[in-house]
Amino acid sequence: MASLSVIIPAYNEEGNIAAAVGEVVRAVNDKLDDYEIIIINDHSNDRTGSIAEELSRGNSHIKVVHNARNMGLGYNYKKGVELAEKEYVVMFPGDNEVLGKSIENMSNLIGKADIIIPYTANLSIRPLFRQIVSRVFTTIWNIAFNLRLKYYNGCVIHKRTVIKAVPMSTFGFAYQAEILVRLLRSGHSFIETEMFLRERAYGSPKAFSTKNIFAVSETFLRLLLEVHILRREKYNQLAKRVTL
Repeated sequence: MASLSVIIPAYNEEGNIAAAVGEVVRAVNDKLDDYEIIIINDHSNDRTGSIAEELSRGNSHIKVVHNARNMGLGYNYKKGVELAEKEYVVMFPGDNEVLGKSIENMSNLIGKADIIIPYTANLSIRPLFRQIVSRVFTTIWNIAFNLRLKYYNGCVIHKRTVIKAVPMSTFGFAYQAEILVRLLRSGHSFIETEMFLRERAYGSPKAFSTKNIFAVSETFLRLLLEVHILRREKYNQLAKRVTL
């Protein structure tokens, strides 16, 4: 059986972080030989950090990192990958939106492909505007990079040795989309699987902002230039879809 490093970033998630960690522990505890949970407190100004420390005292699999200032998801992902010690790596948000059953199902697929890519099966729980933005984003990126993914910004499971070698040019909202394009256009194998979400119980989502929209656009244009012109030879392979 494989081992898994789970990164959980949290910014002002005092009402969600304990439940989010609990979902992960229950989902992977009996499925994997070994796991670790890396909680990254992204300079929260509520009790997120102290709750995380309390959780780590009760479970030796849990480590806690405190950022000196708020850095955002992309930075936290990169930092978590650098700290990860297990065979596979994934990041689940600290808002407890991912159902434990989905985490368990994803864990069952470890080892079947280089990359396990979840897509939101119950997108209807999102506000209509967010659903539209998500579908437009996916359509544009699929056309631009000749891919056929259902979702780019989910909780993707990667092989640690593979993901550590991937350059990241952005810490913005599109960090995972950039990684997937680089890996899939380099010929890595992947599986797509359903992921079910629950409505956020506490706080509000932080993904949509003018700053994020500009950052995504910049990443998209830079990656388009690199994949199709500057490094065309490197990124001309077909992704290998695995079906079970």
